Amino acid sequence: MALAHKNPPAAPLGEERRRFQRVKVHLLGRYMLQDHREFPCQVVNMSPGGLAMYAPGIGQIGERVVAYLDHVGRVEGKITRLIDNGFAMTISATPRKRDKLAAQLTWLANRQILNLPEDRRHDRIVPRNPSGVLTFEDGRKVPCRIIDLSLSGAAIGAQIHPDVGTALMLGRVQARVVRHLDDGFAIEFLHAQLPDTVEDSVTAR
Repeated sequence: MALAHKNPPAAPLGEERRRFQRVKVHLLGRYMLQDHREFPCQVVNMSPGGLAMYAPGIGQIGERVVAYLDHVGRVEGKITRLIDNGFAMTISATPRKRDKLAAQLTWLANRQILNLPEDRRHDRIVPRNPSGVLTFEDGRKVPCRIIDLSLSGAAIGAQIHPDVGTALMLGRVQARVVRHLDDGFAIEFLHAQLPDTVEDSVTAR
């Protein structure tokens, strides 16, 4: 989803700006407001203590937000400031989680994108319908959330963490697990998909 914007917003809090270095990023994801409404989003800068995102659904200052971000996973916090076409929020996290976020952001700053095959070849999008079903070789079916996808892979939100290399199907697309995420895992499709049919294929039941 393309979101109009003007100038990149500043850090969420003066204290957060002093404690953590912000990184300019382009991360897609989804977030949920306190009333359980969900929307796609684009994070434009982030530190281990907060982030700013362009978002179509804007809550109130102080409202709790839970977000699932490409390459980062689940983060939660509270809205601290409203900006053009979005808002800034804190990130509530343990010291261990903040250290992990710092490492992830350093990697993103240095590499721009994670070193996954689908990231090098194809743009990633947030699907219109994030609900999917995983089918494993033993016939087991597990519902999942499609965080984002490209023509050659997807980031999956799920309670399970299959081993890297595990073969499975997302909808009717054959794939394999290539990386673990905080709240799920990344998969690579065995065959590149077509732009016009990829969303229907991965959400097929």
